[in-house]
Amino acid sequence: MLNQTFFYSELKKNGVTFFTGVPDSYLNGFCNYLMENAAGNEHIIAANEGNAVGIAAGHYFATGTLPLLYMQNSGMGNAVNPLASLADKNVYSVPMIWLIGWRGQPGTGDWAQHQLQGEITAKLPEILNIPYDILSNDEEKTAKQLAWACQTAMQNRCPVALIAPKGVLAGEKKPTPPDTCYPMSREEAIEAVLDCMPADTIYSATTGRATRELYFLRERRNESHACDFLNVGSMGHASSVALGIALAKPARPVVTFDGDCACMMHMGALTMVSKLNVPNFLHIVLNNGAHESVGGQPSAGFLVDFTAIAKASGYATLDHAVTEKEEIAAAVDILRKAGKAAFLEIRIHKGLRGKLPPLDISHEGLITELMNELQGKECE
Repeated sequence: MLNQTFFYSELKKNGVTFFTGVPDSYLNGFCNYLMENAAGNEHIIAANEGNAVGIAAGHYFATGTLPLLYMQNSGMGNAVNPLASLADKNVYSVPMIWLIGWRGQPGTGDWAQHQLQGEITAKLPEILNIPYDILSNDEEKTAKQLAWACQTAMQNRCPVALIAPKGVLAGEKKPTPPDTCYPMSREEAIEAVLDCMPADTIYSATTGRATRELYFLRERRNESHACDFLNVGSMGHASSVALGIALAKPARPVVTFDGDCACMMHMGALTMVSKLNVPNFLHIVLNNGAHESVGGQPSAGFLVDFTAIAKASGYATLDHAVTEKEEIAAAVDILRKAGKAAFLEIRIHKGLRGKLPPLDISHEGLITELMNELQGKECE
């Protein structure tokens, strides 16, 4: 692992004055260093990767100095449009350093949702005509790479990409201790909803720990996985998958377990219910105010009134978040009788109940089971 002080100092020495992006487990050492050492508005955690490109561009337009945007490679797709149609030399020629955590790097082994993205990570900068290099743990080599990247970006007024393989910028993996800001854990909130919904309810769980906790709750409760969609990738899209199911199966209750960061990543999805009749759809945001799965960096979750936004977008709401386990059954009962798509924010604390195993699943097996359930087919 590179020394984070060294890496940060070399960036500053080469003219990088501003940092923005979406936290990543492969970059969590660097992200946490920024949290502790970047002053004031020098470091902004963005809602999504495209948002980070725009913020970085605005910083350059206002100051003429070099920004850095960081992300996991799974977020590169969100960044492609503004990189190609805002930062490109044929448009506004915006210099920036694009720091990418390389999940799914070929030959290293990773979960299925990272495989294709890992294979195309180095190809996307090439397609976008963005110069790039791959970082290593060699500080002397890294110093030269950073000098080259910053000089190239500013001289040519273009983005330059630096790809960080596993272990290069990741800090020591530490458990996130539960806080005490709200009494419920995510697992407790999920189970409380399971307890008060009909047995045939379809659930869509967002990327990260919500998918794992739903899966292992089903195991612990000796329940089938046939009614569950585990959105292990495509962060921010679990609610859209659930909405698609709810529209196609109006007789089935459909619940999405969203996260505060996932909901903010593609918040425009909330507005879809304003023009649709989906009274069987319940959208739940489990808000712990953090990017917990990738290091616990704070989000804007506790600063945002999700309920007001959802109400303005066309959802039925309670006009407030719930924080106690005992409130959930009553809230769900009211919202299910609302006659339209409904929204519930549950504020929870960070942390896990205990050690949670990796989600080692057959994606094909799970999706086949869900499709058979939804389409009324006998399992083969």
